[in-house]
This record gives sequence, structure tokens and C-alpha cells, in this order.
Amino acid sequence: MTWNIAQAKQRFSEVVRLSAQEPQAIYNRGERVAVLIDAKEFAAYEAWRKQAAPITLGAEFAELRRVVAETDYQLEIPLRQDRANAFADLLEGEAHAG
Repeated sequence: MTWNIAQAKQRFSEVVRLSAQEPQAIYNRGERVAVLIDAKEFAAYEAWRKQAAPITLGAEFAELRRVVAETDYQLEIPLRQDRANAFADLLEGEAHAG
């Protein structure tokens, strides 16, 4: 069943009771503005939404920090001197040229 806002306000108990059977759409000036649903349906929606939500970069980093802490992981980064440094080489070349 559909309701306009005034009807829904006047017959709120009935709207709530009927929502246990099927969703109750509430309209304002011909536009649907709300839908009242049963609490069990809403709980199922919330569970689906949590599962379907995209994983954020922040959540991924939080998981990475958790794993690192649990495993006592140490990231080994080679010293900078072990790799070529194009910028330093350019500066050194300019120093010898000028």
C-alpha cells in the first residue's frame, strides 16, 4: 500500500502493522520519500549492505597493520647506496663539468 505523508502520520500504527506484511511506501507530492519495512527485512538489508560494501583503502591498511603486528613482520629495505641514483649521478657529472 502507498501513503502520503499526512495519511502516514494520521494512521502511523496501521502503517507500522502493515509493514510486517509488505513494505509501505510514503509519498510527498507524488514522489516516494520513504519506505517503512519490517525490522527483519531491515536486518537482512544491513547484513547484505555490510557484505556488499567496497573495502576501503583505510580498511586494507588497518588489516595490513594487524597482520604485521601479529607476525612481527619486518620490511627490509636495501640501503640507498646499493642502488643507482640518477639525480646524484647528474649532480656529480655537473660538478665535474663545471
